[in-house]
Amino acid sequence: MARGITTAELDKLTDSELAEKLKEAKEELFNLRFSAVTHRLEDSGRLQEVRRNIARIYTIARERELGIRTAPTAKK
Repeated sequence: MARGITTAELDKLTDSELAEKLKEAKEELFNLRFSAVTHRLEDSGRLQEVRRNIARIYTIARERELGIRTAPTAKK
């Protein structure tokens, strides 16, 4: 997880910032998939990394929804 987003970094984000990160990651995944199909992808490992980042974001969001984790604004 050298270049990926850590869960500690995601914990510090608010819900809106988390949604923005998810949107950015999905856009990047789309672009990477497009590059892979057109044989222009240089780093194939980046696909797996972005998919894992998306999964981390979904996990953090779901845990907040279930009350397992709290958003930074809720701690104050």
